[in-house]
Amino acid sequence: MHKATELFHDPVLNVRSALIAAGAEDTVRIFKDKVPTAAAAASALGCDVAAITNSLIFDFDGEPLLILASGAAKVDTTMVADQLGIGKIRRARPEFVLQHTGQEVGGVAPVGHPRKIRTLLDISLQAHPVLWAGAGDHNSMFSISYEELARITAAEPLQVR
Repeated sequence: MHKATELFHDPVLNVRSALIAAGAEDTVRIFKDKVPTAAAAASALGCDVAAITNSLIFDFDGEPLLILASGAAKVDTTMVADQLGIGKIRRARPEFVLQHTGQEVGGVAPVGHPRKIRTLLDISLQAHPVLWAGAGDHNSMFSISYEELARITAAEPLQVR
């Protein structure tokens, strides 16, 4: 049996391919130092932490739910579940995240996953002309507009905090 990391040997390439396939620009930047948190990414990019788009995987009855949220705030999972009319959603375990995205926690991108994941997009991100999101590993990010991110992910806009 193969380890999940062997099945998704180049998650950054998967993200780049997904961006191009969706008709988006490949704006992936690779950093010498790791940027696994919104604060680290904002520091490396010289931008507001609120413009960092965290790709957070949650577990809803065994199915993944991807929430693209501003790095400036914590997702209110109860509020999100109430708005969606679903039961409790929980932060997913690292193994679950890797299984469904092919990417490790701290480097998860909004795209480049083995199959489509239901995606929600934090409406507070609209305030930023340029967003930065993880690009598949701990050393990469890509830039994109809110509108383009919504289009390529087919995300549902939602207040998440």
